[in-house]
Amino acid sequence: MKILVNRKIKSLFGWMLLLIVAFTLLSMAFIVFEIENAALYILACSFLMSVLILTVIYRYFKEQNGIMEAAVLQIREYILGNKNARLECNDEGELYRLFHEVNALVAILNAHAEKEEKAKTFMKGIISDISHQLKTPLAALNVYTAIIQEEAKGMPTIQEFTSLSEQELDRIEVLVQNLLKITKLDAGAITLEKAIENVPDMMRSIEKHFFYRAKQEEKQLLLFGNDTVTLFCDRNWFLEAISNIVKNAFDHTKKGSSIRIEWKQFASVVQIIIADNGSGIHSEDLYHIFKRFYRSRFSKDTQGVGLGLSLAKTIIEAHNGTIQVNSELGVGTTFTINFLIPTK
Repeated sequence: MKILVNRKIKSLFGWMLLLIVAFTLLSMAFIVFEIENAALYILACSFLMSVLILTVIYRYFKEQNGIMEAAVLQIREYILGNKNARLECNDEGELYRLFHEVNALVAILNAHAEKEEKAKTFMKGIISDISHQLKTPLAALNVYTAIIQEEAKGMPTIQEFTSLSEQELDRIEVLVQNLLKITKLDAGAITLEKAIENVPDMMRSIEKHFFYRAKQEEKQLLLFGNDTVTLFCDRNWFLEAISNIVKNAFDHTKKGSSIRIEWKQFASVVQIIIADNGSGIHSEDLYHIFKRFYRSRFSKDTQGVGLGLSLAKTIIEAHNGTIQVNSELGVGTTFTINFLIPTK
């Protein structure tokens, strides 16, 4: 029987069998030799045998419990990040066979994680190198476009095409900058310099940033919230995240639309809501909108490159925050961001 492969189980059964045999022999001796009060002695022996068997079983299960506790401790160590955590499996039996399989699984997971980390590091390096290499020609192209525009005064066709070229160069520059930011955040190359910041003050900065665009596109950017709300954050990165979400709202609203930013403070959370009455997001896309370079098959928009919302989510999560989105086609989209207030 496989169950008897384990020496501790064999020992347990051996002790129980020994005690039962000893009790049987003693009982037979009391009966054969017709010892006075034999029934009383047999009863005493049965009680003693029961106590000894229970003691043996208790010690066995206590030892097994210790083994399981040690295994649980090692599993928790692994979950907490100790990749060298392993289960002791130097004995035989089904339990140790299970431990061996768990160790094999851990080795496979570590190998996959290492491979994934190498691939991630390689991609970070590639993206960073390409982004840096693009910076110089982009700067040169912007200068050339400005010179052509200056020289082409009075030539409306050339002016129109240079203006379009300038817009496309701006899009490429935004893409390059976002790639660099995401790469740095992924690589842990950026340390967030957090401080207590006034939320309304930061929202007014965003309002100023989009003032010209709102006026040009005849849209409204509305702010609502208490002037005393504060947040422990890195101001620059926080503004980057919120600006990307607001920009997304501008990109997907029509002339005359409104974008609303509201902030609230609860007992343990600071909540920021960014809502618009634009075209909305298709239900099929809601699950994917924070993925990098994701492009909806329903979207006719050609402005975005699929990095803004991904960058915003990365920054928000780096601040121990969460972001959720609700949307209805033709009605609008609402982004709800929650930041936990650090306890003293």
